[in-house]
Amino acid sequence: MSNNLVSVAYLAAIVLFILSLGGLSNQESAKRGNIYGIVGMIIALVATAFSTQVSAYGLLVLAIVPAVAIGGLVASRVEMTEMPELVAILHSFVGLAAVLVGLASYLGPDPTLVGAEETIHKLEIYIGIFIGALTFTGSVVAFGKLRAIISSKPLMLPARHLLNIGLLVGTVILGILFMGAEGTEGFNYVLGMVAISSVLGIHLVAAIGGADMPVVISMLNSYSGWAAAAAGFMLSNDLLIVIGALVGSSGAILSFIMCKAMNRSFFSVILGGFGQGSGKGGSAKSVEGTVTETDINGTLELLADAQSVIITPGYGMAVAQAQHAVSEITRILTKRGVNVRFGIHPVAGRLPGHMNVLMAEANVPYDIVLEMDEINDDFPETDVVLVIGANDTVNPSAMEDPESPIAGMPVLEVWKARNVVVMKRGMSAGYAGVANPLFYKDNTQMLFGDAKANTNAILGRLQESETAVKPKLATA
Repeated sequence: MSNNLVSVAYLAAIVLFILSLGGLSNQESAKRGNIYGIVGMIIALVATAFSTQVSAYGLLVLAIVPAVAIGGLVASRVEMTEMPELVAILHSFVGLAAVLVGLASYLGPDPTLVGAEETIHKLEIYIGIFIGALTFTGSVVAFGKLRAIISSKPLMLPARHLLNIGLLVGTVILGILFMGAEGTEGFNYVLGMVAISSVLGIHLVAAIGGADMPVVISMLNSYSGWAAAAAGFMLSNDLLIVIGALVGSSGAILSFIMCKAMNRSFFSVILGGFGQGSGKGGSAKSVEGTVTETDINGTLELLADAQSVIITPGYGMAVAQAQHAVSEITRILTKRGVNVRFGIHPVAGRLPGHMNVLMAEANVPYDIVLEMDEINDDFPETDVVLVIGANDTVNPSAMEDPESPIAGMPVLEVWKARNVVVMKRGMSAGYAGVANPLFYKDNTQMLFGDAKANTNAILGRLQESETAVKPKLATA
């Protein structure tokens, strides 16, 4: 394939990637945007494979075919609840790839590069490896936290900020030595930088608490994009540069939006202070009180008398895969004239947009799926709130306890409704490890058990009442 044809293919792929980002900006066009991205990636891969820069097709096939097979097999087995972990570990692969590309570029220098061009190329290599190593280890730690292999509590080392500064200073010093080295003599300096940036990546993410991990995932997505862009500079691949820049900038913008929504500092994400939240670092208040339990009948009685219902789903609903039953319950209640809407927290489900995807999968109308800021003011006028598998995102401690690890984080103010039914397996704390005072509120009733079993039971009873009404209408 000629260079001109490759350039045209790359341009087409870039346009498709831009259209993909545009499509993913709202729920109605998300599927179309995803298809654009897939087609663009296929064009990019084919064009690269048949470009003049590639000759070892045997090795290429040996690398791609097993990778495609393994990737397809692994991805097919990933549940929706495991998507945050999958995203995190995939980010680590991008970071590792950037490190390997950088090392290969340095050990196999281009003899045509001299003077300023050589200096710029060495700088590209150093920065690319740094970002890649940081992304790799940070993503692995994020994966471990989301997988519960590593504690979700933030790692608060003494003088941790000074430690981060020291690591950055060490990176700069090694960079100066690296830039001054001739040929490949600076390889040891690169290895030293890889070690430092790897430790920095571990420490930055380890210092972040579990409740804030969705934002970390978004930020790591940005890092992986910049790592890919750096690899593109090293390989002189315009397509990789553009794709990396798109991913990096969009990830950074998403992170900024999420930080604003959660009342967190964007820069603290980068500096590893995000996990301490806005609290004073003390101990969260202990929660005491009386828990009021309910059952399916009690929940149905509340729904029967309700004119307005808000459903706030969380990670527990995703685990139970109860979204389809919830969708049918919504349909029946709406048919009866009940105003049913959904309240979605930005980080519900441990991944940005996780709950939105589940609702779309269950064919819930987009116009009744509202973000936290859109629906929070409506809770005081709401008859019943159904909390399905949510915990940290509906925890009043964020607003009432300044010492709480989640202090300052905006939450869905469900406790302001007339009645709240919480569907949960037990009284355990959420991912952030914070007890929830909501469970002890006077207007809260706990419906214990599996979310899918409970929603199916509610749905079954609602369907029975529907079929009981129809014969009466027919007789009349």
